Parts: sequence; structure tokens; C-alpha cells
Amino acid sequence: MNNDLKKSAANSLWAPYAPCAEALWNLQRVVHLHRRAGFGATWDELERDLNEGPKASIERLLAGKARLRGVPLDFETGAQALGDNAVVSGDANRLKAWWVYRMVFSPDPLTERLTLLWHNHFATSNLKIQSNALMRCQNDLLRQNARGPFSELLHAVLRDSAMLQWLDAPSNRKGKANENLSRELMELFTLGIGHYSEKDVMEGARALTGWTPADGRFRDNPELHDAGEKIILGRKGNWRGDDLVRIVLQQPATARRLAWRLCRMFFGERADSPQAVDALAQGLIEHDLNIGWAVATVLRSRLFFAEENLRDRILGPVEYAIGTVRVLEVLQPAASSLILADWSARLGQDLFYPPNVGGWPDGRNWIGTGSMICRANYAAALVDGELSSRPAAFDVLSLARRHGAEVSLKGILAFYSRLLTGAAPGSAWQERLDAALGKPADMTPAIARRALALLLASPEAQVA
Repeated sequence: MNNDLKKSAANSLWAPYAPCAEALWNLQRVVHLHRRAGFGATWDELERDLNEGPKASIERLLAGKARLRGVPLDFETGAQALGDNAVVSGDANRLKAWWVYRMVFSPDPLTERLTLLWHNHFATSNLKIQSNALMRCQNDLLRQNARGPFSELLHAVLRDSAMLQWLDAPSNRKGKANENLSRELMELFTLGIGHYSEKDVMEGARALTGWTPADGRFRDNPELHDAGEKIILGRKGNWRGDDLVRIVLQQPATARRLAWRLCRMFFGERADSPQAVDALAQGLIEHDLNIGWAVATVLRSRLFFAEENLRDRILGPVEYAIGTVRVLEVLQPAASSLILADWSARLGQDLFYPPNVGGWPDGRNWIGTGSMICRANYAAALVDGELSSRPAAFDVLSLARRHGAEVSLKGILAFYSRLLTGAAPGSAWQERLDAALGKPADMTPAIARRALALLLASPEAQVA
């Protein structure tokens, strides 16, 4: 396919969304936008976006201005203080709480979602690093480069002390090459399996000799570097680390892996069609692997809002835990970020502690009998007020009344289902809820809490 045809295919597959009879701009699509590109939205935010239309709603998310409630005026100052305290304390739980605080209260939820994506892509565990300072530094680095050119993000990550320590860079030296950093660079960070050979990995390791952390900073030590000739991906030269990075960034497989990674985030396990991934990859090549361009292209696209893409992506533990807090406005008094971080870990996603270099498996891997029971327990803890250091039951009726919902069992279920999913419960879901709740004579706060806990624990509430 020549370049003009490739561009035509990309433009067609990722054409901008415009409301039409087959894809109305309705509450379901507004909820979809916020659950996929952030952590959910409050009722006021949903109504605003429903009224103002897709263009304004998407641009607000891209500009980091989507949230109406729960953003402290001194957010950055508060977040900085929490991060500093986590480093000084040496308590890993405080480090997790710092990031949870950012996800709950940041005015820019899209960037926090992308930071979570890159934390999984460049999976590094504090189990080995044992340094809150280095892990926080890496997390800030991911955030700062989350939507820029991938070349800048990759160069920064490969010079990051936590990453270099995680992948044994100090052991990689002339005459004694350690392949870990080279292998993960090719297999996980850029090319993907099948696009390089074992010889490429070995030669790449030689190119990276001398790259090492020194007192928390990057150092390129010429005394440890193998200056001999190397052949990497068919290219011969006296390559150094920067040359290796440049070579892998130029490979079409890198653009495709990035396109797949972004589609996995926004489309779930289907990661949409191979043709769409290929078209997005071609666009990335044409835009110098600019992640911000790709994210904006996906969020503005007809494909993103297509009927078949609604409500078919399983929420990860962090998305589920943070999302319920945001949607239900558990913001004043706020849920404890320490408790939320602990629940995320219990649900299967322990921040700063991915299970291995490949990160967390997603999609259906998040859901099983044990994890569904844990999610039900989390939902019960939330409505009972156990997420706060000063427990107070969540006022289910008050939030519903404030937004004009009918205070009856059917009205409560309809309001919270629309808030969570954009639609009232379907008949099968309604029948299950009715069977579990019975026919209470009065709508008491306790019954309302039980109804919401059942709603949150339902299979339908686990997808976005």
C-alpha cells in the first residue's frame, strides 16, 4: 500500500465522531467518555457535557479541565507535600496514597490514566527498588511525558534510576553484558515479540554497556562501554545506547505496538480491529510517535463512540475503586487515599508493585469468583462509610434527591444505574436486583445503601 492509500485508510478508520441516528450523543456516550478517558464523572459533569455536546466535552478532557467538583484550589501544593512526606517516611503505603490522591483530585484525570498506562507499560516494582524516592521520581517522569513524543518518554525512562536498577543495568559492562534492559526495551517497550532476534538483544546489550544509575542520577560511564562494532536490526556501526534507541524507534513495529497499547486502553481486550491499529500506527509514524496526537485522534473518533464499543471493557481495580469514589462524590469528607490504595491492592492492582516486567494482565483476568467477592466487599465498605478515617455511612438518598431522582426503590436503582452506566438497568439486571432486595415497604437509608451496594457489585457495573 502506498503512502497516499495508507493515509486515506487512516483518515477513514479514525474519522471524527459526529452525532447521528446510529450514534446519538446521549448519556451513555458521555459516561463512556469519562470512564474510558478518566475515572468517571459526577452527575453535574455528565449533564454539562450532555448539554454542550461532544466537541466541548472532549476538548475539556484533553485540556485537563473536565472536573467541576472535588479539585482543591491548592491541589499541586497538597500533592507535592504528600509526595514529599511519602519519600521522607519511607512508607510505601504513603507513596501509593500520594498517587491515589492525584487520581481522585487532579483536574486532569486523562493524564493520570495515561500515567497508569505507562506504569504498566514500563512496569517497575518497588519490591526490588526499595526506594520511595526513585519510584516517585519515575512516576513523575511518566506523568510529565505521558502525552508527548514517545521518543522523549523512552529516552527519559531508559535514563531513570529505578528502571536501570530494575533491569540490572549496573551489571551490564564491556565483556560481561547483561541482556535484561536490551531485551525488555525490544520485547515490551517498543518492537514486541517476533520483530527482533536473540542476536539483536545481545548486540543491543553491548550498545547499552556503561548506562548505570549513580547516586540517583543517570551516568554513561565510558570505561564500562563496549565500543566495538555491532549489528542491530540489520544496521552495522559502533553503536551506543542512544543509537540503539534511535534504531528501535524507527521501526514500524514500534509504532504498531504503541497503537495497540493505546487501543487496549480505550477499547479493551478487542483492542479494536487490526486494520484500525495499523491505521493508528501509520498516523503515529507520520506524527513522530506523538502520543498526544494519537490520544486526541482516538477520543475524537467515530470508532471510539461506536455502539459496539460501549460497555464492553472490564474496569481494572484502580479504575473501579477510584471511579466509584468520583462518581458518587465521596469527596467532602474525602475517602482516605491510604484506604483506597489498600483496597486497590486487595482488588488485585497494588500500585508501584506490578507482578513482573510485563505488568498486570488486564481484561477478563481482572474478573473471577474471588475478585467479584472482593469487589462486592469494597462496594459494601464504600456505602457503609468505611473508606474514611472518620466512618460515616454514604447518604444514598441525599445525592439522588439533589439530582431530582424519585425516592423509591425503582427510582434509586434507575438514578444510580444511569450515573454509573448511562442507562437504567436492563430487564434481566432489574429482575436480579428485585429478587435480592425484595419489596421493602419504605425506602429507608439502610435499604438504599443495600440497593446501591448490590448495584455496584453487579457484573454490569464492572464494565465501562
